[in-house]
Amino acid sequence: MTDTRIERDSMGELAVPAKALYGAQTQRAVNNFPVSGQRMPAAFIRALILAKAAAARANVDLEQIGPAMGDAIVSACQELLAGDFMAHFPVDVFQTGSGTSTNMNANEVIATLASRLLAEQVSPNDHVNCGQSSNDIIPSSIHASAAIELSERLLPALGHLLKVLCEKSLDVRPYVKTGRTHLMDAMPVRMSQVLDGWAQQVQSNIEHLRALMPSLQQLAQGGTAVGTGINAHPRFAERFCSELNLLTGLQFTPGSNFFALIGSQDTAVALSGQLKTVAVTLMKIANDLRWMNSGPLAGLAEIELEALQPGSSIMPGKVNPVIPEATAMVAAQVIGNDAAITVAGQSGNFELNVMLPVIAHNLLNSIQLLSSSSLLLADRAVASFRVNQPKLDEALSRNPILVTALNPIIGYLKAAEIAKQAYREGRAVIDVAQENTDLGRAELEKLLDPEKLTEGGL
Repeated sequence: MTDTRIERDSMGELAVPAKALYGAQTQRAVNNFPVSGQRMPAAFIRALILAKAAAARANVDLEQIGPAMGDAIVSACQELLAGDFMAHFPVDVFQTGSGTSTNMNANEVIATLASRLLAEQVSPNDHVNCGQSSNDIIPSSIHASAAIELSERLLPALGHLLKVLCEKSLDVRPYVKTGRTHLMDAMPVRMSQVLDGWAQQVQSNIEHLRALMPSLQQLAQGGTAVGTGINAHPRFAERFCSELNLLTGLQFTPGSNFFALIGSQDTAVALSGQLKTVAVTLMKIANDLRWMNSGPLAGLAEIELEALQPGSSIMPGKVNPVIPEATAMVAAQVIGNDAAITVAGQSGNFELNVMLPVIAHNLLNSIQLLSSSSLLLADRAVASFRVNQPKLDEALSRNPILVTALNPIIGYLKAAEIAKQAYREGRAVIDVAQENTDLGRAELEKLLDPEKLTEGGL
């Protein structure tokens, strides 16, 4: 008994695990790239398998392969997607820059399954890869996987976060808190105004991501090796996109210029930049929540986040803002991913970008992280925090910056003197103002009403 078998490719014979569905080219990549132990993202492999099925259907329609051959390839793709397909894709992310190893991994696995179904030999190169090159199928799969993940995961997750923010804003509208600029006391704001600001940030991110979808759905498929379309049927690109649309429900179209889509990854770089903006938004919300939750005695303690787990291995009773902290770490990772994608995007050397796998890896990692953390932030932090009204009222009553409302009446310099005295003596600004102006108590109460001050105007 042996646990290997001998496979052959253009470079000769090679031992491959006996039960592996892949062949010699995949095994060479496994041997050549023991770099990180990280495989290509499952979302990318899923899109690549869908692309192979779409290509088979297109090639049957264009009479490039026979119907039985095409059906076997499509059935093999369906069989993979219905199971643990990642078990058959062992190639490291850090591999040949075109992603050829991963493309051939898919071709070999699909060819093996299709051969079993058809009971005759299906070629990884001549049949599964018909009309394709790694140089167009990998960029196309980057676009397709990112579009699918945006549609199915990130945009719904951000939509959920937006919904929760809007609902929470209505709940906390009655509460007025001390505003802060430079982390210093400023004019009062409604708690709902804070959440409405966050909600608008999320809404803007959703709009910007949606605006990128048309570019993301333009595919390099049909350009083959260098953009000229050599060895692909003239109508292959069009038919491929039509078939992929049926499989995904999206609206993919052939790129208007294959040379741009193969030689560069500008759309992926642009998407990564927008994902970085989402990360910045989530970081802002997470940090604001952490600050407002700080305490419970020595911090702001304006809100109390849901207690999820013990916060210390040595300090009993300590509870930490774990969801905002996890979100902040996600944001840091996404910002780092964007830096890697930016550098990789510069590696378009003549007719091919040669950092495609690392672009796919980081882009899809960012989408996954942002999707998960958006849901957690919504459900385990925003939706469940409790407002500490006594703490809000205490801070408001002693906030000397409320005197800003008196500027039009007594002037900036006089108001500054009152604010400084109130702060120096630890007294309420209304009491100091009553002593130092001709304004009556009732008028001062009206002018310095924190709730009224959140409405702006004179």
